[in-house]
Amino acid sequence: MTAAGMTAGGPFDTVFGDTLACDELRPAAFLPGALDQAQIQALWTRGEMLLRALAVVEDSASSEEGEPPADHAVLRIEAKLDLLTALVATLAGNHGADPLRALRWSSQGACLGVDASIPVGTVGRLRIQPADWLPSPLELTATVHGCDIGSDGKPRVWLRFGPLSAALGAALERHLFRVHRRAVAESRRAR
Repeated sequence: MTAAGMTAGGPFDTVFGDTLACDELRPAAFLPGALDQAQIQALWTRGEMLLRALAVVEDSASSEEGEPPADHAVLRIEAKLDLLTALVATLAGNHGADPLRALRWSSQGACLGVDASIPVGTVGRLRIQPADWLPSPLELTATVHGCDIGSDGKPRVWLRFGPLSAALGAALERHLFRVHRRAVAESRRAR
């Protein structure tokens, strides 16, 4: 599927290429501003921890087995503690709620609506709430690879993620696969 105004080889291909992309409505914002290497590594660590903890909690909640094995129960408790720690840290930071935005994202990047055009080449980070039940945000370093006007007549940016650690990239791919799997299951139930 191609986006309006995007040509082959343009921002659409750079951001999505042949990867799995998910369409969601999520609290999200692009925050322009360069980060130093220590800040980037801190984002990698927090992002990986958040996505791994979400995976443990969501996978255990959807498990159709009776009683989880003891090892799995310990992993689930540890994941919940990690999420609680991230939530407390977020509340202490108190960045405020981001607006709900329609976005398409993949493990390579995202396209989302913004309030004003942002120049190509602007570096910053995408802040997104990856789960409805957890207000703790995921922050991913990104660069603007395109800016155009969406079908709603408002500006949108095409963000290319990076740099991302290999572990964070893998955790993001798994998270988006779970999002996609849930969307397919919901569409089948709606039929």
